[in-house]
Amino acid sequence: MRKGELDIDPRGLIFEAYRMQIGPEECRAIFLDWALGLPEGGGETEVAMLLAHYGAAQPDHPMTAVLREGVAAAATTATRRGGAGGRRR
Repeated sequence: MRKGELDIDPRGLIFEAYRMQIGPEECRAIFLDWALGLPEGGGETEVAMLLAHYGAAQPDHPMTAVLREGVAAAATTATRRGGAGGRRR
C-alpha cells in the first residue's frame, strides 16, 4: 500500500512533510529517513523527481530547500573508486 503520491516515496514521508508546517531541521531528518529507505545506488534521480513534483507547487517550503541541497550535493559529489581500480591510471 502506497501512502505518497509517487512510487519513490512509498511511505509518504516527503508527501506528509509538505503537508506540515515544519522547519529545516525537521525536513532534513525526514529527508534522511526517506533516503535511508532507498535501494543501493538510488538517490540523485529520485531527489530530482521529488523536487520537480513537490517543489514547483511549494517553492518556499523548507523541504524544497532541502531537496535543492540534495540535488546540488549529488551533482558535486565526486565518486572514489577503492581498491586496485582506484590506484590504476
